[in-house]
Amino acid sequence: MTADPAASDGSFELYDLRVEVIAPAGARIYCGAAAGDYFEVHGELLHLPPGQGFSLYSLAALLPLLPAKQRPTDAADWMSTDAEVACPDPNCPTRFRITRTGKRRFRHADTTATPLPGGAAT
Repeated sequence: MTADPAASDGSFELYDLRVEVIAPAGARIYCGAAAGDYFEVHGELLHLPPGQGFSLYSLAALLPLLPAKQRPTDAADWMSTDAEVACPDPNCPTRFRITRTGKRRFRHADTTATPLPGGAAT
């Protein structure tokens, strides 16, 4: 993988994500979701539509994957191709589809107090 030329200015890109509940038509859902429920991730912030909740247990199963999905990956990497995650309740037929929806640029100095090694731009 080649280095991002923008990295020399202390910036980096992350994908915005949308995580949507999908379920077979007429299926009984046990995780408190409804087909079409979703949340979005912009940088480190999780956004839910007004009035909509999301299962803590489902979120716990998804959280480890979200930072990896936000980062650029090789086209052959499974993280680039696999988009659906099963509900952690083995009796619930729902799946969670993770879609990359756009990119945002962040500055290293705005996200951490730790300086870049070698005195690179922040």
